[in-house]
Amino acid sequence: MNTLQGKVALITGASAGIGRATALLFARHGAALILTARRQDALEQVAALICAQGGRASVVAGDVGEAATHERGVAMALDEFGGLDIAINNAGAVGACKPLAEISPQQWQDTLHANLTSAFLGARCQIPAMLARGAGAIVFTSSFVGSSAGLPGMAAYGAAKAGLMGLVKGIAADYAVQGIRANALLPGGVDTDMGGDPQQKQWAAGLHAMKRIAQPEEIAAAALFLASPMASFVTGTALYADGGNSAVK
Repeated sequence: MNTLQGKVALITGASAGIGRATALLFARHGAALILTARRQDALEQVAALICAQGGRASVVAGDVGEAATHERGVAMALDEFGGLDIAINNAGAVGACKPLAEISPQQWQDTLHANLTSAFLGARCQIPAMLARGAGAIVFTSSFVGSSAGLPGMAAYGAAKAGLMGLVKGIAADYAVQGIRANALLPGGVDTDMGGDPQQKQWAAGLHAMKRIAQPEEIAAAALFLASPMASFVTGTALYADGGNSAVK
């Protein structure tokens, strides 16, 4: 399991859910890690687990909606591990859940900032470090919401997540010839704290052809593919890891 041996990866939203599972998987495949999220204590727990298993991980606590958080993460990658090869821009927030006409302009802006602007801020810092290495892979965690389906009360979230595909395509157009790959990962329902209560998760399971939601480790495996040399000719596209959700509407 040395798919990422010698690589340095930065993962946002790494304290729980998909981000945590991705960090643990990437560490097992040999990557040195920079872990970013708001909760310092939770990040340190993930880093301690990685280090106890023989891996390498450092943490940067901060809000991905602020450019300074990404700047500190990239700087740490350069200072501690000598560069940056992979970025998993995973952090996000559901935001206000209500019919569109009931969403205030500020709630709209907050949801777009947490899911789309934060991804731009991350990529803007990460790309120069990758160019210095001569190559890199960026993965954005999007969603089936806004891409293959709309859900009641989630117009702002869906718009933000769908917007990530425009960002992915733009990065591919700008930087593919320089060795930078950018792709979006589109999970279906996932068994995380953000996935709602048990009743909501059961309802979400019914949307999928597999009639279940994913475990975070299953989404992490898809992220590993997109970040690794296995996807060397894959850029500017979306990978649905949604249990057939997008196929059965």
